Amino acid sequence: MGLYIETHIRADLDELWARTQDAARHRRWDLRFTEIDHLPRAEGEPQRFRYATRVLPFLTVSGTGVAAGEKERADGTRTSALRFVSPHPLSLIAEGSGYWRYVPDAHGVRFLTGYDYRPRWGVLGALADRLVFRPLMGWATAWSFDRLRLWLERGITPERALRNWLAELAVRALALALCLTVLAHGSLPGLPGPFADATAYLCPLLLVPGVFLALFKAPLAGTPAARRCLRAPTTRTRAPGLLETLEKRG
Repeated sequence: MGLYIETHIRADLDELWARTQDAARHRRWDLRFTEIDHLPRAEGEPQRFRYATRVLPFLTVSGTGVAAGEKERADGTRTSALRFVSPHPLSLIAEGSGYWRYVPDAHGVRFLTGYDYRPRWGVLGALADRLVFRPLMGWATAWSFDRLRLWLERGITPERALRNWLAELAVRALALALCLTVLAHGSLPGLPGPFADATAYLCPLLLVPGVFLALFKAPLAGTPAARRCLRAPTTRTRAPGLLETLEKRG
């Protein structure tokens, strides 16, 4: 089953196109890639590119792809399609294809993607993909789309958005740790007598809402969140003709 992600961005179509089609700006907001570089091409050839992802400090997996762009249709929509392949033996993704689509409306642009890939490593790879990797890729794509939205709508740079997310994650982790401490000890340990008595009474009352807020509270407006994106199409959305064109071009 392929992945689908959609967001709505209140921004100019040309600016959205530029920040997604330019490799230097693309790698700033897309969590899935550490490097994206366009490769030289002759006039009339489709654009080829190299991508890389740092999995661990000492391990980077890379691959190559080919993209074709449909600048604009009569209704104002734009679409770009791509195919990609990774020969790296440690890359779970062997090859795949997908598209980006830009659908302008009265309030901005519906920006969406659909893609799928073939995992390697046989049955073990298929199992790892279904249970871990594919959900992670879906989350990373949606989180990245929301980071792009914040950049265009609110002027929050991708680097600042990442810091906001890490800071909020740290606060949530601290709140959850405090709740678990209360659950284990009945109060916060180490407090002087009067405070210990008060927390022993109040903390259990705050335990459930504290856990709920730490785990489920909506992220702040300036923090990227995958939950803000659609994960299934509301209408049939496809990049007609482009994937077939790529197949013919090879």
